[in-house]
This record gives sequence, structure tokens and C-alpha cells, in this order.
Amino acid sequence: MIGGVVMILVALWIYQSAMRANVNNVMMWVAIGAVAFFAVQLAFIDINLYILEAIRGGEGGSDYERDLTTIGDRKNEGGFQGFGGVLLSVYLELMPSIVGFLAAALIRVKFITKEAITVGNLFGDLKEMFESIKQSFKATADK
Repeated sequence: MIGGVVMILVALWIYQSAMRANVNNVMMWVAIGAVAFFAVQLAFIDINLYILEAIRGGEGGSDYERDLTTIGDRKNEGGFQGFGGVLLSVYLELMPSIVGFLAAALIRVKFITKEAITVGNLFGDLKEMFESIKQSFKATADK
């Protein structure tokens, strides 16, 4: 869910940046940025699964598996409780979207705006994008 919302924002951000940079084939660059975001996010989700299985030990034990007729929840033990479990959950949920966003930002800076790769250039035009989204929700005073 979070990744889908971020992907829409990334596509809008790349579109606005490409329009400002007067790049040919704007929609092609939007598609490239969105596909790169999705591919990197998917790869990072796969990496996160390997990390999760490494932490868990690859086996859930007899308490983890249940048959189809039992009612109740699985007993998930193995270090996923408390503050460390919360941090692990936040990491596993947000990191694929963050890394996908950074991949799309690198494509935007290197190929669309053709600027040097700096922190300011990577996150440039985000403020303008959110301002234009805000302006799109304002109603006109007189019709």
C-alpha cells in the first residue's frame, strides 16, 4: 500500500521534472522511472525476505504451522517482540519504498535534469510537486 502511493508520487515527480527540463518523450521517462522504482522495490522485498528468514532461522517449528480446521493465531516467536520487533517491522515495510525512491531519483538527476548527483539535486522539485498537488485541491472562488 505504501509502495503504491509512493510510486504514484514518484511518477508525478518525474513527470513534472521532465516537463520543466523540456525533455523529449516525457511519458517514456515517467514509465522508466516507475518501472525502475517497482523493480528495485520488488528486489528489495526479496532481500528483506532473505533477511527475515535468516533472523527466524528458516524454520518455524511445530507451533508455527497449523492445520486448516484450527482457530487461532500462530505463535510467532523468535525475537520479533518488543521494540526490536517494531524496528524490524518498520524497516521491512519502509525500506523497499525508500530504496525504490532513491533509484528513481538517481534516474531523474542523471538522465532527465542532467545535474550533478548531490543531496539537493536528488530531492529537488519535491516541494514544488507537493505545492502543485495542494493547488489542485483548491476550489476556485468564482465560477
